Amino acid sequence: MTEDTTNPTPAPATGKENTINPAPVKGNWNEQKGKLKAKFSTLTDSDLHYENGKKDEMLTKIQNKLGKTKEEFAAIVAAL
Repeated sequence: MTEDTTNPTPAPATGKENTINPAPVKGNWNEQKGKLKAKFSTLTDSDLHYENGKKDEMLTKIQNKLGKTKEEFAAIVAAL
């Protein structure tokens, strides 16, 4: 008997399906960091410190500090 792969079982839910990516960071982070600091003087180097594997955590922290929704913050970063 062969396995039917035409309609595979969906992957288990991870709880992240309905969340919005905080912001699509693209290009050189140092350039974007400088633009964010110029636009929002309340942001510090500590706020904008990037650590591997913690991008979403950092972006959520910045979003919260600025008092922006996920959508608003994503638009800000996309416009950089």
